[in-house]
Amino acid sequence: MKLTTLFKTVLAAGCLALGFSTAAVAQKPVAIKVAYENHPGEPLDKVMRHWADLVKDRSEGKVVFELYPSSQLGAKNDVMDQAMMGMNVITLSDVAFLADYEPDLGVLFGPYLTDDPAKLFKIYESDWFKAKDEALKKKGVHLVMTNYLYGVRQLLAKKPVMTPDDLKGMKVRVPNNVMQIKTFEAMGATPTPMPLGDVYPALTQGMIDGVENPLPVLYGQKLHEQAKYLSMISYITNTSVWVGGEAFFSTLDPALVKIIHETGYEAGLYSQKVATEEDAKLIEQMKAAGVEVVYPDVAPFREKALAVYKQFPEWSPNLYETIQQQLK
Repeated sequence: MKLTTLFKTVLAAGCLALGFSTAAVAQKPVAIKVAYENHPGEPLDKVMRHWADLVKDRSEGKVVFELYPSSQLGAKNDVMDQAMMGMNVITLSDVAFLADYEPDLGVLFGPYLTDDPAKLFKIYESDWFKAKDEALKKKGVHLVMTNYLYGVRQLLAKKPVMTPDDLKGMKVRVPNNVMQIKTFEAMGATPTPMPLGDVYPALTQGMIDGVENPLPVLYGQKLHEQAKYLSMISYITNTSVWVGGEAFFSTLDPALVKIIHETGYEAGLYSQKVATEEDAKLIEQMKAAGVEVVYPDVAPFREKALAVYKQFPEWSPNLYETIQQQLK
């Protein structure tokens, strides 16, 4: 009898003696839940399906992504809490949310920082950001992908917004992070934080007057059915990260973590391609659905919004100026 055959026979006999089958000792694939607020069919969902295929193929089935779109696992903060408790989940996060752990990261989500995402992604590869990544790990946050392009954030509302004066008295839905709340306050609106999944009924019921987000999200959530004016204020070039909990990732085989990171980077590049292709097409689709698209002069919005960079005393000294130098 060959040695390998003998080993299998002994293993099977031992397993049966202990009351379980040999199949039970075979290593199960690592299942990771991928949670996001966006609906199936949106560009983000398309990118996640691409990433799931990449990681399954590259890991030879040892890692499997289970996709949970449409806030199935809860709002972003809920999912972050799950990740921090060690659950096998990752989610999309803007660095504005991560500012709760590393305050300086909030600057990367500041208004009118740059209109060139390539310049922003260079900062994510810098020694400055790598130091922040290490600090996040020590606080339990594991960065899985850092080159996701979510899009340029615009304003969809029940009236056209051509100047900051038009924002006075308007209740605009924003994500629940300090940077975006302060930005819309600076531009003159009344920011109203709420989960993305609550926005459609809030528009319907008149609880809010408008909502900001990249075009694929505004269209994918069908928000243009309730608000018919799209103001292209382009106030944030929205780069994003995908995050999980270090408590979970520290339990994985480092080789598998490397595969997840490498395929994540490839998926991030794909997201940049998708985002670039989508906007022009979506503007035409929104026009066809009865949306009026307006192009205000963004200079007055920028002038007011830049005041927020002086409202974070917890930041390192001259942080905004430091980042601007890196962007150049």
